[in-house]
Amino acid sequence: MRPSVDQWLAEAKAAPGAENCGMYLTHCGTVRQSARAKVRLGEAEARSVIGMRFSYDAEKVAAAVRETEALEGIFHVRVWFNEGELKLGDDIMLVLIGGDIRPHVVDALQFLVGRIKSECVREEEIFA
Repeated sequence: MRPSVDQWLAEAKAAPGAENCGMYLTHCGTVRQSARAKVRLGEAEARSVIGMRFSYDAEKVAAAVRETEALEGIFHVRVWFNEGELKLGDDIMLVLIGGDIRPHVVDALQFLVGRIKSECVREEEIFA
């Protein structure tokens, strides 16, 4: 079941280190109709997506989270994944990063989501 981002923020603001956080950023990845080949590679004739099979490697994710937590100015990191067969509009993942200043938090979110997408998950698009 998808967690509440509002609840995550409340918990983050009550956690040790919260007094050092001046910014929180969230990422909510969802299943889209446009195929990866179309939006990433520019293949105009790519078929439409109707769903996705999604899985992740928990150990690789944990390692990526630890590396993110070690970045300068980062005090809070949390992730959630929606494993299984997903349909259009379903949430794939949620990420929350809390840190001291905007550049650190933006960089940490970019780092973690990029790492997750490139090394930790398996996304298999289902086509129409």
